Amino acid sequence: MNDHLVAVRVRGDFALFVRPEAKIERISYPLSTPSAARGVLEAIYWHPQFTWRIHEIQVLKESRNFSILRNEVNSKMSLAAGPFRADRDRSQRFSLCLRDVDYIFVAEPLVKPGTEPAAKHRDIFRRRVERGQCYHRPTLGTREFDAEFSPADGAPDPIDWTESLGLMLWDLDFSRGRQPYFPLFFDAKVEKGVMRVPSHPIGRNA
Repeated sequence: MNDHLVAVRVRGDFALFVRPEAKIERISYPLSTPSAARGVLEAIYWHPQFTWRIHEIQVLKESRNFSILRNEVNSKMSLAAGPFRADRDRSQRFSLCLRDVDYIFVAEPLVKPGTEPAAKHRDIFRRRVERGQCYHRPTLGTREFDAEFSPADGAPDPIDWTESLGLMLWDLDFSRGRQPYFPLFFDAKVEKGVMRVPSHPIGRNA
């Protein structure tokens, strides 16, 4: 592997990588999105001097779909609004999730100009993975689905899966004024179990 890259194996019993176009019902992509992978890496090691750039997501195990129906509240609790009765503001939501997922995330720390070298952050990340250290428990898409992580050494080869997945969420842009966020997409393709992530989403060259 390129010395500028790091790799971590991430596994979990359940995962849910929500398609933003699904709106109310939560429908998962067939594998992890780059933004979800970045969230796992940041849970293991985050520093303000760099950002994680996801290069590849390798699928080591064919996951299965399963559905759940959950009770959720429609609005957020507010102290200004007085007492909140969840049983009066409840609705059932359907989710289509993944079961038994197993990935390798390959990434690179992109350091800011004039800061410490990227090699230092790569070494720190590798040590934290070997020791099982994290700032908070990494999750697979949503908070209730936690993830196990370990070094990628000795992991099995990616599965035999080649498919064009169409548009997939690349990341969320929070810099659009009054809008809470703006979704960014890329043309996702899996070749022999590996999804390579472009450095920029559709419509942006820098």
